[in-house]
Amino acid sequence: MIRTVESEQRVSPPVLAAYSYCEAVTGQQARNFAYGIRLLSTPERRAMSALYAFSRRVDDIGDGVLTADVKTARLEETRALLARIRSGEVAEDDTDPVAVALAHAARHFPIPLGGLDELIDGVLMDVHGRTYETWDDLKIYCRCVAGAIGRLSLGVFGTEPGARGAERAPEYADTLGLALQLTNILRDVREDAEGGRVYLPADDLAKFGCSAGFHGSTPPEGSDFAGLVHFEVRRARALFAEGYRLLPMLDRRSGACVAAMAGIYRRLLDRIEREPGAVLRGRVSLPGREKAYVAVRGLSGLDARNVSRRTVRRRA
Repeated sequence: MIRTVESEQRVSPPVLAAYSYCEAVTGQQARNFAYGIRLLSTPERRAMSALYAFSRRVDDIGDGVLTADVKTARLEETRALLARIRSGEVAEDDTDPVAVALAHAARHFPIPLGGLDELIDGVLMDVHGRTYETWDDLKIYCRCVAGAIGRLSLGVFGTEPGARGAERAPEYADTLGLALQLTNILRDVREDAEGGRVYLPADDLAKFGCSAGFHGSTPPEGSDFAGLVHFEVRRARALFAEGYRLLPMLDRRSGACVAAMAGIYRRLLDRIEREPGAVLRGRVSLPGREKAYVAVRGLSGLDARNVSRRTVRRRA
């Protein structure tokens, strides 16, 4: 996966302004994501901010208060804008800064923009109120809204020349996205329920007596809510373990970025596992000092080295 990056000096003022807008959106609305991408080079950080800003626009349409018909129409308008970006029809002086920034990023990194079509498909599932009977059903949604983001990000990161098994990098990026999304789903159980959304598979809810849903700060009467959470935590841990095999394939900065973002979510998962009921009382989060520690671990390459050692042991 070969990248070509235009030097900072050759980026025009309108494109720099567009990137600045996207970085401001990212810093204001995605603290964990913004924290991770600080570790990237300037061109990579800008490209990731453009991806985030476009994705944020899609998510905001899905999460808004408009009717389903209006949301669907706006999502399809956004898909049409993506088609213009893909075909090179967005000029540097276009009035949409997100489109300008993403178009520039896509010209200089091999970003698989079809992943953003998948994101739109996933948000349309939300708009139409889709529910999920099994984990296999939920995986389709998670791949659209998170696995696709992993593959898009890999287009910016690239892989190290000669990295062993690099052909599987998109698969690992996708799986890591699933791990992050399942962690999000666990963290946001109450918030999603208040918004009328249920993401956890219906057969899992039934298995642990939680089919009645979550309507307050306490689990359904007679349910094994802790058992449900621990079951999903184990599933997410298995996804993290598989997805982390991506780390040794990345350069130091990209690996540090991925390790930082994934590490934050893994620590969220630890907190949720220790106190399952906390997700029904409010949003579980990490303090800044803990995020900083995770970033230092990522930058040191410790997580990547641990993954490499485990991989070698499995092959031995």
